[in-house]
Amino acid sequence: MIRKSIEFLLVFFCFILQCTFFHFISLGGIAPNLLIILTSAFGFMKGRTEGMFVGFFSGLMMDVLFGNGIIGLYTLIYTYIGFFNGMFNRLFFPDDVRLPIILITFSDLVYCFIVYVLTFLLRSRFDFSYYLLHVIIPETVYTIFITILFYRLLLKLETSLEKFGME
Repeated sequence: MIRKSIEFLLVFFCFILQCTFFHFISLGGIAPNLLIILTSAFGFMKGRTEGMFVGFFSGLMMDVLFGNGIIGLYTLIYTYIGFFNGMFNRLFFPDDVRLPIILITFSDLVYCFIVYVLTFLLRSRFDFSYYLLHVIIPETVYTIFITILFYRLLLKLETSLEKFGME
């Protein structure tokens, strides 16, 4: 129960950080997606259940603030991202940083593509090349850069939670 509370507080903190501080340091209106980093990291570090838990609350917070009256769209996307990253739990080694970077990159690309399809393409906005060059690629690159810095903190938090017996 304590672990779930800490994970929820971490999701809340990352959400607040993403919506406030990272918008001040955005480049060209593009900010990194901390919630994708968090959801993916808990998915491959702790498995599908933890990834889905973190993804559910990350998506729910996005839905409440940015859902445009549609509750569940971001919740579903983030939950699936946590689930699919959790399938790589057996390949996870704390010392290897390549797998987290690859999975977070892929997760952010999938997230951006799904958001494009569900929010722009269905409204007959067909300029995918513009969205790819001006939103998807810059956000993914920025997210990768922040992942390199933020991932070590998540790994230390996870090892300290395991150290204190909060499985």
